[in-house]
Amino acid sequence: MTMVTVRMPEDMVEDLKRIAPILGFSGYQPLMRAYIGQALRVDLERLENNTVNALVASLKRRGVSDNVINEALAEVING
Repeated sequence: MTMVTVRMPEDMVEDLKRIAPILGFSGYQPLMRAYIGQALRVDLERLENNTVNALVASLKRRGVSDNVINEALAEVING
């Protein structure tokens, strides 16, 4: 792990400290990591999907057939 310093409003930290044990976390810092991790995964998925959609659109504009695109996507997804 890497140490990071984040300035946050005191009331937010107090809320995190209050909610953490209710949600089963040992403290507010693990809860913060969980929140950040969840949001990061959502954003990464959204950005990756946007990239894939942009690539598919670009390939279609260049005349690549839907069949070829779907086969390539299936190959990537299924390994």
